[in-house]
Amino acid sequence: MTPPADWELTLRDILQEFSCQTGTLHRTFRADGENLSLVHQIGVPEFLIEKISHIPFGKGIAGAAAATKEPVELCNLQQDLRTVAKPDARKTGVAGSIAVPIFSRHQDRVIGTLGIGKMTPYEFSDAEKLALAAHASRIAPHFEDKEN
Repeated sequence: MTPPADWELTLRDILQEFSCQTGTLHRTFRADGENLSLVHQIGVPEFLIEKISHIPFGKGIAGAAAATKEPVELCNLQQDLRTVAKPDARKTGVAGSIAVPIFSRHQDRVIGTLGIGKMTPYEFSDAEKLALAAHASRIAPHFEDKEN
């Protein structure tokens, strides 16, 4: 399928809905299915773009969401000492963040991730997690491999 005409508008609408300042959209590499490639971002500092351009499953917040097939949330990225967040993630200034997997139409594999973040500590509600997952579902057909 052809991607939306404007990933910028898609991501901006999502950020506005959740009152977030940063957002990322990654797609799984078709060749290996174990790495994410940045499709679009909003609010990520320029010096970090290269570091988030290619993310292995299991690394960082987006990679953890892809590997676990579950939302990954950090209520306060600035104080989180777990290994999910990479040290450079703190340089974004983001505190509350969440990434959700984007699934294939058969729900059998992860084809990308959608992540959003706030500059203040924040715990996303179950309703917000479901709403973000619904956005991921609407993005999914645009990421789906044509042969599947």
